[in-house]
Amino acid sequence: MRLLSLIAVVVFVVDQATKYAVVVGMDLQNRLAIDVWPPFLNFRMAWNRGVNFGLMANDADLMRWVLVGVAGAISLGVLIWLRRTPQPPLAMASAGVLVGGALGNMVDRIVWGAVADFLNMSCCGINNPFSFNVADIAIFAGALGLILFTPGNKTP
Repeated sequence: MRLLSLIAVVVFVVDQATKYAVVVGMDLQNRLAIDVWPPFLNFRMAWNRGVNFGLMANDADLMRWVLVGVAGAISLGVLIWLRRTPQPPLAMASAGVLVGGALGNMVDRIVWGAVADFLNMSCCGINNPFSFNVADIAIFAGALGLILFTPGNKTP
């Protein structure tokens, strides 16, 4: 659990630091767009009030708190599951990445009322209209890692 906790803290800090640096420090919240290395990397401000890609987006305060609760419940569920069933280090690291990302987006919803998304990447003639953040990458990578590195049920 120590590895999981350490990685979760690191991911959470990196996520929150990048959001603060870009959204507040570079004033993306007012500038709305900064071309960093077009088209490969741009900052595009997007306040996500829904889940991935703004699905179920809703300005109602209830949805905000429902999504905070869901993120907290999933994080707690992963922690309980991994505490009960010994897992290899890569699975624990993956869980730490996932939990750190989930907590990062959860804090955004509590503090800002929405998740601060700002990374936008396009390539090869494809114009990506969506923005994301470090926590989103961590949640995806952590979930994928849990699928890949968690041993399957070995009952006969």
